[in-house]
Amino acid sequence: MASHRRPKQPSRARVTVLTTAAAAAVAISSQAANAAPSEKPSKDEVKAKVDKLYEEAEQATEKYNGAKEKQEKLQKEISTIQDNVARGQEDLNELRDSMGLAAAAQYRTGSIDSSLQLFLSSNPDDYLDKASTADQLSAQQVEQLKKVQEKQRELAQQRAEASEKLKDLASTRTELGKKKKQVQGKLAEAQKLLNTLTAAEKAALAAEEQRASRSAADRVDLGNTGSASGRAMAAFQAAQSQIGKPYVYGATGTASYDCSGLTSWAYAQAGVSIPRTSQAQANAGTRLSMGELKVGDLVIFYSDLHHVGFYAGNGQVLHAPRSGTVVRYESINNMPFQFGVRI
Repeated sequence: MASHRRPKQPSRARVTVLTTAAAAAVAISSQAANAAPSEKPSKDEVKAKVDKLYEEAEQATEKYNGAKEKQEKLQKEISTIQDNVARGQEDLNELRDSMGLAAAAQYRTGSIDSSLQLFLSSNPDDYLDKASTADQLSAQQVEQLKKVQEKQRELAQQRAEASEKLKDLASTRTELGKKKKQVQGKLAEAQKLLNTLTAAEKAALAAEEQRASRSAADRVDLGNTGSASGRAMAAFQAAQSQIGKPYVYGATGTASYDCSGLTSWAYAQAGVSIPRTSQAQANAGTRLSMGELKVGDLVIFYSDLHHVGFYAGNGQVLHAPRSGTVVRYESINNMPFQFGVRI
């Protein structure tokens, strides 16, 4: 008879290992089949991301400009206080010298009085506190002592004020450094994205921007649009003379500009001083709706007011748009309009 033996069954451990391996293989192959191939972003996708980064860089730029303006203001104030302290110390020294000369003259005649003796050996405040009656001093001596006291108090106050401003200056410089790093980081990230484009794609983007700028310039019709004022037109014409100059964050001309750098420079050429940042310029005059705009009015964009340009008439603005561009005309509808400002 043939022997019928049951085949040997694999061990439980071996079955578990084989099953796990098979499942893993199926999962990997399934993931590989379902995973979308890694695709290079399109030119338009890169442009959208770069534009967003440039907008964020400009937000940081206006904050940088504000910190820089504050730093410059503090430096001027501190310098003025320090000059005042130096002059005040000279005045105080002269007062003391004059009292010292009077004491020396009285000493030579043997008639130095107790008031000068006390003054020369202690604080004038102490003397006046200790003097029991005003007639212990001559009117001239009282006046001199009061001047010394007042000068001492004034110098102490000025030194304390300078000390506080120096602390504020130190924190402002720290803030300035942080904002500068933020701007540089955003610009570097944008440049990294741009570097992923081919030369042909970069050329196509540049051509698109040039066509848009030429189209906007063709729509500007100053002959049919009145200006806000003579000075507003003078400021606008100054800005026109800078068309083609590159955007550089923190720049105020004349080789390059950022948005608020251009507007503040242009108004300065018209003899009008306006604040440095777009947020401050937004509060520098009368606010206007889009329908009220005239050539030379400022136009404020974005909810946080981080961009500003000139109204150029016929729905166009003249501005320094962002990094990688130049001063140019552009449709007012290309950015979220907030309001106009008539200086």
